[in-house]
Amino acid sequence: MQVRELSIAGVFEFSPQSFEDNRGLFSAPFQGDMFEKAVGHALRVGQTNHSVSRRGVIRGIHFADTPPGQAKYVYCPRGSMLDVVVDIRVGSPTFGQWDSAFLDAKSYRALYVPEGIGHGFVALEDDTAMSYLCSTGYNPGREHGITPLDPALNLPWPANIEPILSEKDAKAPTLAEAQTAGLLPTYEACLEHYRSL
Repeated sequence: MQVRELSIAGVFEFSPQSFEDNRGLFSAPFQGDMFEKAVGHALRVGQTNHSVSRRGVIRGIHFADTPPGQAKYVYCPRGSMLDVVVDIRVGSPTFGQWDSAFLDAKSYRALYVPEGIGHGFVALEDDTAMSYLCSTGYNPGREHGITPLDPALNLPWPANIEPILSEKDAKAPTLAEAQTAGLLPTYEACLEHYRSL
């Protein structure tokens, strides 16, 4: 398995090896020992999620109050997607910056998104599935979002795809509005949380 840290510290891309023969294919998108070696701690799994989206659906940019936050390990078992992370940790050297990774059902590449990082994706084809390993369970009172169409962020959504958003994501605040409202985690609180893992 190859591991690459993205431009936002703590976000990692994992590229597993796939094995094909006359029966089909085998791949291991999550490998605990490789994860722990790269990230520095084990991944506690509190919930698994699975979503299926049609082409153009954007889900995100989502995050949870940190601490405890919600780390995610995501991969695409069907279809293809552009996965986007945004540093929303107030005080971080990369605050307001984003990076992205292409995930699909051919490479089985996966992305680890630590607590305090905003996360979203766009489905690049119909019937695209996303599987998530989440460090904590869903807690609606602690879940938040920023609009994926925030012009100040200028996220890399494909220009040739009409975006489809949930009502909640469409009405979400911009990053600046979320910061003014006190919704964003601080970099220091996130670092303290990471040290406790």
